[in-house]
Amino acid sequence: MPSISARIPDDERDELEDVAELLGEDRSTVIRKALGEGLRELRIRVAIERYQSGDVSLNQAARLAGVSLGEWFEIARDRNLTSQLSPEEVEREADAALDL
Repeated sequence: MPSISARIPDDERDELEDVAELLGEDRSTVIRKALGEGLRELRIRVAIERYQSGDVSLNQAARLAGVSLGEWFEIARDRNLTSQLSPEEVEREADAALDL
């Protein structure tokens, strides 16, 4: 597994120590978990922004977020996203989803 290093402010280091103690895990494990969860959330946020601006379709947003179309619908529901799609576009998206 490759190694990386990063400088973080003292308050973030203290937070890292607190969370590691709370979880009963070492700092490296907590950093890996936080990075994984943070990267997932960043992908979802970008996908939401691009979807809501109309730059990407439902399928493209799901791919950007790194989730299945079903998971994307759950994300959209949970975050109250609205669709600007016409009925024809919804049908096209559904057909495209069947091809996945």
